[in-house]
Amino acid sequence: RVPLRRMKSLRQRLQEQGLLESYLEQHPYNLAAKYFPGIAMEPLENYMDDEYFGTISIGTPPQEFTVVFDTGSSNLWVPSVFCSSPACRNHNRFNPMESSTFLSTNDTLFIAYGTGSMTGVLGYDTVNVAGINVRNQIFGLAETEPGDFFYYTPFDGILGLAFPSIASSGATPVFDNMMMENLVDRHLFSVYLSRNSQGGSFVLFGAIDPYYTTKGISWIPLSAETYWQITMESVSVSGTPLACSSGCQAIVDTGTTLLAVPIRALRTLLKRLGASSSGEISCEAASNLPDLIFHIHGKEFPVPPRAYVLRSNGYCTLGLQGMDVPTEEGELWILGDVFIREYYVIFDRANNKVGLSQLP
Repeated sequence: RVPLRRMKSLRQRLQEQGLLESYLEQHPYNLAAKYFPGIAMEPLENYMDDEYFGTISIGTPPQEFTVVFDTGSSNLWVPSVFCSSPACRNHNRFNPMESSTFLSTNDTLFIAYGTGSMTGVLGYDTVNVAGINVRNQIFGLAETEPGDFFYYTPFDGILGLAFPSIASSGATPVFDNMMMENLVDRHLFSVYLSRNSQGGSFVLFGAIDPYYTTKGISWIPLSAETYWQITMESVSVSGTPLACSSGCQAIVDTGTTLLAVPIRALRTLLKRLGASSSGEISCEAASNLPDLIFHIHGKEFPVPPRAYVLRSNGYCTLGLQGMDVPTEEGELWILGDVFIREYYVIFDRANNKVGLSQLP
């Protein structure tokens, strides 16, 4: 069990320093970049609102790093001492010379981001996640990091928990090694993200915590073994289907904070909920909004307004953002932390299913 700390997001930090507007001008936002098949894309803007981070260590003796546990990507990487980008200088950097178990390679890693690219080399070392020692884990040692973006982020690196099929440079993901080396009792992991500023968030490897499944578990088969991708039948409000009416695809992604919605559906939802085109709504009106109902695998999964209305400094906005990703199976939605906070989510690799248990 890795406890996750909830910290101020990058967006909040930039806002407090009066840097948000100029930052957004310099770094136009393309959430969709992460989900184009065949390209190892990991748009860092995605992490602008991320708030949940955990600690891992790499090497012997262990060197500690704060990472995002991201079910929307598959690589592990951290900054290294070979990196002189400003973003590396104020984060923890891995030093292979100080680890007796490190093995170097000549293989390079390149991950394209919305704001530039991260480049580095691949190496092998012992990675410790919540007391589980994964020996000879391949990971990226960043040598360059994009722009000033990472300079402000509260985390050092990323630990991807999606499938090997989307890993950059064919690197074996951490959880795959855990399974292959029989380090977990069950081939699954589960995620609990607390609401508001409550503590207690965690990623649990190899087990389901029964405390969080008292309302039963709904199992949903995956529609693709790349991301944690499932099929949705529709999205409705107050009994009326408003979006995804002929079915669509959805990715359950801990590395995305909001609900990412196809642009046309976003316009429909904002209009129906009485919000402006930028998602702003009066806090008074926000208290009377209906639940968003996600119809998945024959069941209803409500997301109440307390989950999808974001309140900050007396302003209210809807936690929805627009994104168009063309897929062969139709439009794509991303069920990010706004959705995940309402459900205990089980990511089951043994049966290629996602389990959802509504939280009280």
